[in-house]
Amino acid sequence: MAEPPVEQTRTLLHFVDGSLAWAGHYLHEGTHPVHTHSFVEIAVVMDGAGAHHTLAGERELRVGDVMVLRPGVWHGYEKARGLDLYNCCFSTDLLARELAWTREDPWIGHLLWTGPYSGQRRGILTSHLDPSGLDECVRHLDALHEMRTMPVETHRGDIVGWLSLVLSAMARAVARTSPEPVGRPETHPAVLTAMRMLEERPDHPWTLTGLAASLHLAPGYLVRLFKSATGLPPMAYLSRQRVELAAERLLHSDEPISRIGESVGWPDQNYFARRFRSHYGLSASTYRARFTKTVKRL
Repeated sequence: MAEPPVEQTRTLLHFVDGSLAWAGHYLHEGTHPVHTHSFVEIAVVMDGAGAHHTLAGERELRVGDVMVLRPGVWHGYEKARGLDLYNCCFSTDLLARELAWTREDPWIGHLLWTGPYSGQRRGILTSHLDPSGLDECVRHLDALHEMRTMPVETHRGDIVGWLSLVLSAMARAVARTSPEPVGRPETHPAVLTAMRMLEERPDHPWTLTGLAASLHLAPGYLVRLFKSATGLPPMAYLSRQRVELAAERLLHSDEPISRIGESVGWPDQNYFARRFRSHYGLSASTYRARFTKTVKRL
């Protein structure tokens, strides 16, 4: 059996270079220490019991529970007894390229882009799959798991295709059991343009007025369009992008923390510190020290 394409440096999990997506089982007993990862992770509880430990506290798990975690989120497992998780992990590059269309999908957009941030969730979406939804998701996860031995260079389309089926089935199942309304009308083209602009230039000193002017829209109208499509106003969406990018650079570079704040668009270090702590519950220096092997300089 091929090993998962995941390497670990202290408490940071990251994909082996060139990897796209992977699905497979993890069996936990006892405690699985708090860790973070540089990819999107979806975990489905298949058997056993335990508790999921995150910034929000501990959540008891049962069969059918699903956890969606954006990159950089820290979490762990406690009191695990035969806890069988079917994990699906995929790279941020894949999310930004082949899966960029998922922003526009009413259900997958909620699963990956807006749900993990609505209601102050700070990058974590938890839900529960009904039996039919769980069965459908497992069928597609099994098919993606079978791709683990196939070379990416000749099977990229297959991998992306099976992953898309996993996400589609899971998003529908989550929508059926969600206590909040899921699904929205077609995304306005101006919102998609704005999202790309904010993601491509996070270090730009964006303002709502300036962004709206570049799109030839009134600021209030842009806010309404953006919130309808993403659940967030434009500047809150930008803040989400900046803090994830900052976490990635803290984990994968030895740049000074002050420089990282500037590079994501927050030159005021006090403001950067507040925004980072608000999102991850840790200071930037503590986050780096806890989840990486060494800290060369601050």
